[in-house]
Amino acid sequence: MTEIDAKIDALVPAWLYLPDIAEMLDIEVTRVRQLVKEGQLLAVRRGENRSLQVPAPFIDGDKIVKGLVGLLTVLRDDGFSDEEILEWMFTADPTLPGTPAQALSENRGTEVKRRAQALAL
Repeated sequence: MTEIDAKIDALVPAWLYLPDIAEMLDIEVTRVRQLVKEGQLLAVRRGENRSLQVPAPFIDGDKIVKGLVGLLTVLRDDGFSDEEILEWMFTADPTLPGTPAQALSENRGTEVKRRAQALAL
């Protein structure tokens, strides 16, 4: 869990606090913290109070967006830092089209994961 720089912060359209995610997923905040610790969610410290926050596009209603957990695993296995993951996921790719995060939320996770695996090569 790192504090991100302004450039990457600006790429992410919206952020959620851990208690908000807990409410959306109908789980305890401690469970959300565990999901972050286990690498199933990516949270960074940001804002004046440096609170942990998760990009809003990672949550789809009452669940974690489909394919996110596997994608985070692939990118971390490729050696990406949390900042690099955020930058990659929220930078527009005209060949997708859109951002990898947007494609993931539109159920185009297979293509996003394939591209993430290709980054390691």
